[in-house]
Amino acid sequence: MAIGNRVAFIDGVRSPFGRAGEKGVFWTTRADDIMAKTVVGLLERNPKVPPAAIDEVALAAATQAGDQGLVLGRSVGILAGLPLSVPGYAIDRWCAGAMTATTTVAGGIAMGAYDIAIAGGVEHMGHHPIGAGLEPNPRFISEKLVDPAALSMGETAERLHDRFPQLTKERSDRFSMASQAKAEAAYEAGKIQADLVPVSASGEAGWTVVSVDETRRPGTNMEGLADLKTPFRPHGRVTAGNASGLTDGATACILASDEAVAKYGLTPKMYLVTYAFVGVEPEVMGIGPIPSTEKALAKAGLTMDDIGLIEINEAFAVQVLSFTDHFGMSDDDPRVNPMGGAIAFGHPLASSGVRLMIQLARGFAEHPEVRYGMTTMCVGLGQGGTVIWENPNWKK
Repeated sequence: MAIGNRVAFIDGVRSPFGRAGEKGVFWTTRADDIMAKTVVGLLERNPKVPPAAIDEVALAAATQAGDQGLVLGRSVGILAGLPLSVPGYAIDRWCAGAMTATTTVAGGIAMGAYDIAIAGGVEHMGHHPIGAGLEPNPRFISEKLVDPAALSMGETAERLHDRFPQLTKERSDRFSMASQAKAEAAYEAGKIQADLVPVSASGEAGWTVVSVDETRRPGTNMEGLADLKTPFRPHGRVTAGNASGLTDGATACILASDEAVAKYGLTPKMYLVTYAFVGVEPEVMGIGPIPSTEKALAKAGLTMDDIGLIEINEAFAVQVLSFTDHFGMSDDDPRVNPMGGAIAFGHPLASSGVRLMIQLARGFAEHPEVRYGMTTMCVGLGQGGTVIWENPNWKK
């Protein structure tokens, strides 16, 4: 797919992800404050970007209410100290909110409407549990427009196990154990912390600075995973151990045109090649990355063999395995989530798309032999999204 102006990913950061709920580190912290601190950290890390030159702030949340309502892009821009001349808006595509914020402003850059934009997302799943405040239209069920399982993300994952019997619980558990191990190795190497913005938070013991992800489980083993309950159905296969954790957190990135890169002396970490979103059966929403990836690859004129790094959101292990099986990849393909994924870090719904981009950009820096990579994820109510990126460090 040809675009006008080239779109550069300049940088991305995120807050640490905290466990959702009263015992989580962000329980008494507002979602918009976590998001504002993340934007401030992003701008502090990129002093060459003049705040007044930012053309747009697009921020996502799956629940557009309470402390993550009030037109997030605009309200957070004000909270973060951006000039009042900088506009902003809120966006929602459930789990793919930040991914959609990124592709939407990228479209503005490609057509010449923007030169520099900020995109990202936040989800405080402690304040806004999945589905809280939603009123699905009763016609979904009464007219059989949507299978009832579509309204339970855990049940959609169980449906994948049903549809693909070869995707066993043992395989899901083993993938999850590996995700935890890779995340811990990345932490030990300082790769994850390098892109985290510390956030102050208050708790029973007073104020603290949150600087690491709270939901990691180093030392996870198969024996421990085997004993976990299956909450979505009796004798099921989906557990808390092979699914992403409920978390609070925010992400933000800077995108720019080539003209802005040259004007301000910026250094791109990635270039956007193309992207694609698709719809799938809502009750098996986890297969969404398969057709969205096929569509994006076709638009780019590439095949999976051209993709050297893949950051796929680990909403559920079985969802990732359905993707790797479809493309003939092994469960432990080294291209897939080399620094771990959402099973270890958590999945604060609308923020996760940019977390994938942050990790891919770091992977590109470490692997100049890789030319193309992708970020991809499934989306609640039956969608998938894939973005293909090019590595500016690529050397033949």
